[in-house]
Amino acid sequence: MPLSLRKMQSAYLLSVIFLFTYQTASWACEVLPANAGPAARTVEDIALEDGQRQRLLITDPSIRLGTVILFPGGAGDVGVKRDASVRHDKNYVLRSEPIWSACGYTTIVPDTIDRANLRGMRSAPSYANVINRIVTFASKRDGKPIFLLGTSQGAIAAANGAAHAKPGSIAGVVLSESVSVKGGSGETVFDAGLDKIDVPALIVANADDKCVVAPPTAAKKIADAFHARTDVTVLRVSGGKTSSSDDCGSLTPHGYYGIEDSVTNSIIDWMDSKR
Repeated sequence: MPLSLRKMQSAYLLSVIFLFTYQTASWACEVLPANAGPAARTVEDIALEDGQRQRLLITDPSIRLGTVILFPGGAGDVGVKRDASVRHDKNYVLRSEPIWSACGYTTIVPDTIDRANLRGMRSAPSYANVINRIVTFASKRDGKPIFLLGTSQGAIAAANGAAHAKPGSIAGVVLSESVSVKGGSGETVFDAGLDKIDVPALIVANADDKCVVAPPTAAKKIADAFHARTDVTVLRVSGGKTSSSDDCGSLTPHGYYGIEDSVTNSIIDWMDSKR
C-alpha cells in the first residue's frame, strides 16, 4: 500500500472516539526500503528494583521509527530462551512480530519471571513499576517514540503501565481485545486506572471475538472509562479463523488468527499518526 494512502487512513483516526469497521484484507507495510537488512532478534535481562531480572525478547528492524512493548495474554509466560527462541509462540503479539519489523517498529516482549503466572497481577502497582523499568530501558536504546500494546489479559498490563507512566515517557497505548469481564484472573482492564491515562489510546475490538471475558460490545464502555480529556480512538475490526476449542485462545478471532496483517497495519496507521 502506498505511503500516501497510509497517511490518508491515519488522518481518519484523529477524533476522540471514531468507530471504524475494517474489512478483512492482507497487505504488507512498505515503510522500509527493498534493500533493508533482516530484523535482529536478541534477548536482554534487565535488573528490577527487587533484585530480580526481567527477560525481554527484542526484535530490531534495520530502520527504527519507534518501539512497541507487547504484552501477551493468558498467563504471560512465553518462555523466552537465551538464544531468542520461545516455547510458546502462538500469541498474537509474537505472531505479528514480522509485521512490526517490516513497518519500522522495534518490538519488546516481556516474559514472566521464573515462569510465574501473571493472572491477577497485571493491575498491581508492583507490575506498573516493572513496566516503567522496561520503558526506561527502551528509551535509552534509541530515543524513538514508545507505545504499549497489550492483548486480552495483557491489555490490563498495558493500561496499568500507561496509567503510571512518567510524563513524556510513552507516546500512546493500545488495548487489544481487552479483558473487561472478571473471570479466573479476578481483574479486568477497569482495575488498571484508565482514568489516569493521559496519552493517546487505541481500543481494538473484533466483532467476531466470542471470548466471554472480552466481549467486543464493551469497547465503548472501556473508552468511556478514560478521562474526558484523553484522546481515545475505538478501532472496530471483524473476521478471523478458529483453530481452537477455546474461544479465548490465540488461534481464534480473539487472537486475530488469519487477520494479523490487516489488524496490525491498522494499529500501525494509528501509531504513525501519534509519533
